[in-house]
Amino acid sequence: MELELRGITKRFPGVIANEDVNLTVRSGEILGLLGENGAGKSTLMNIMYGLYSATEGDILVDGEVRAFHGPSDAIAAGIGMVHQHFMLVPVMSVAENVVLGVEPLKKKRTPWMFLGLVAATLGLLLTMVFNLFGVEEGIEGGMVVLLAAFAGLAWILHKDALDIAESRSEVEEISAKYGLAVDPDALIEDLPVGLQQRVEIIKVLFREAEIIIFDEPTAVLTPQEVEEFFGIMRSLQADGKGVIFITHKLNEINEVCDRITVLRRGKVVGETTPAESTEQGLAEMMVGRPVDLQVHKADAKPGDVVLEVQHLTVDDDRGHPAVSDVSFSVRAGEIVGVAGIQGNGQTELVEAITGLRPGISGVTILNGEDISQGSPRHVHDAGVAHIPEDRQRMGLVLPFTVTENVVLNTYHLEPFSNGTVMDWSASKAAAERLIEQYDVRTPSAEAPASTLSGGNQQKVIVAREFSRTAPLVVASQPTRGIDVGSIEYIHERIVEQRDNGAAILIVSTELDEIMALSDRILVMYEGRIVAETTPDDTTTTDLGLYMAGATA
Repeated sequence: MELELRGITKRFPGVIANEDVNLTVRSGEILGLLGENGAGKSTLMNIMYGLYSATEGDILVDGEVRAFHGPSDAIAAGIGMVHQHFMLVPVMSVAENVVLGVEPLKKKRTPWMFLGLVAATLGLLLTMVFNLFGVEEGIEGGMVVLLAAFAGLAWILHKDALDIAESRSEVEEISAKYGLAVDPDALIEDLPVGLQQRVEIIKVLFREAEIIIFDEPTAVLTPQEVEEFFGIMRSLQADGKGVIFITHKLNEINEVCDRITVLRRGKVVGETTPAESTEQGLAEMMVGRPVDLQVHKADAKPGDVVLEVQHLTVDDDRGHPAVSDVSFSVRAGEIVGVAGIQGNGQTELVEAITGLRPGISGVTILNGEDISQGSPRHVHDAGVAHIPEDRQRMGLVLPFTVTENVVLNTYHLEPFSNGTVMDWSASKAAAERLIEQYDVRTPSAEAPASTLSGGNQQKVIVAREFSRTAPLVVASQPTRGIDVGSIEYIHERIVEQRDNGAAILIVSTELDEIMALSDRILVMYEGRIVAETTPDDTTTTDLGLYMAGATA
C-alpha cells in the first residue's frame, strides 16, 4: 500500500498550519516525521486520518485520490492512528476497548424473535378488530400497549450480544503476533501507560490498518518501554505495515527509521535518511538555527536548606502506599533530580509536596514552615513554583485563553487585580511579554490554550511559573513531548533559576536529562529512595539498575 499527500495546505483563521506539503509512505517502511512544536505535524496527521479536511491538496491511496470526511473513511482505506493522548475508556477491559464500535456479535438461538413477531402481529390485528367493532379506546389502548411491550422485550432478549470470547481471542492473537503482551481482561485504569499504549496499537491492528501513524508515542514511555516499543514497530514493519513515526527525539529517529522528513513552520524543509544525517544537523533543520544539544552549567554552590521532606508516606488513589518513609532535602542553588520508572511514587511525591495530595504521615518543610497540610494555593503563595507532569490535566485550563492561563495563580493580586475587579489590560500585557520571551507559538494572547501544540502549552506553564521569584521550583517531566529547541530553552531557564538561588527539584524519566541537569540524583523504586548519587559518580546504566530495584 502507498499513501501519498500531494500539495496539502491547511489554513485556520490567522494561521497556515501546513503549506504545500508533499509526503509519501509505503508498506514495509518506517518514515520519521520531525518538527519543532507548532511545525504542523499533528495537523498533517489529522488530515491524513480524516479529523481535518485540507484547504488545498489531495490524499492518494495506491495512486487513487480519496476524500476522507472522517476517521471512518481513513480506517476503511487502511489507515490507523495511535494518538499522543490515548482514547480509552478507563473502566472497561482491554478487549472491550479494542472492539468498541466494531464489536463481534453472536446470535442468540432462542424462540424470542418468533414470540415477539407473534405479539406484534396480534397487537396489529387487535387494533383492527377493536376499531371495526367499536371497542372502548381505553381497553384497546391497554391491550395494544401490553402486547407492544412484550414484543419489545422479546426483541431485546433476542438481540445479538457482544461475543466476549471472540473479542478476547482476537486480542490474544494480535498480541502474540506483534509482541504486544497484554491481558485482555485487565481494566484500562489498572494498566501503566506503556501497556495502555499497546492497547491503542491493538485497536488499530484489529481494524486491519496497513499504514499506522504514531503521534509522539515515546513521550510517555520509560527508557525500557521505548526499547520494547521499537521492537513492536520493527514487528509491524516486518509484517508489511507502513509506519509514520512522529517524534522530537533525534536519537530515536536515527535508530528505527528508514527515511526522515522534516517540517518547519508548516513546510517540508528537508528529506534525508539516518545514514546521511546527524543529530546536530537534524536539530538545526528542525528549528532553523544552530542548536546546542549540551547543557552548560557551572558547579553548584548550595546554600541553606529550602525544602526538607521528613519520613513522608503517601497513598495512591486506591489507598495503597505509593511513597513510603521518604526523606531528603533540597538546598538553595542546587538541582536535585529524581529518577525512576513511572509509577514508582514520583507522581504522588510531587503532589504531596505541592499540596495536591495529603500525606499519611511525615512532614514537608519549606524555609522552616510546615506546609504539609497546605492547600495548593497556600503552597503556591508560600513560594513553590510547580510544573506538573500532565500539562493538560493539571497545568492548564484548556478552554481558557493564554492570557487567562498566564495569570491563573496571580489573577487576584496586583497588578492584575485591585482586589475587586481584574485589570485585563495588565493581564494581556504580561501574557504578551511572556509569549515573546519564551517564544510561545500562538496566534495571539487571546487564543485558547487548547489550540496550542503540546510543546507550546508547556512553554506557557514554564513561563507562568518562572515569571516570579520562587524559592522552590518543582518540575515534573519538564520537557516531555517537546522539541530540541524548546528543550534547550527550558533547560537554560532551569539552570538560570538555580544560579539565581532557587532550589530545584526535577522529576524525570529521561535519564539523559537527569544526568545533564542534576547536581544530586535520587532514584525511586516502589515508593522508596534506593540510591543517592551525583552525575560524576554514576552512569545511565547504573541509574537504570537502581530504577529496576538494585540498591546502591
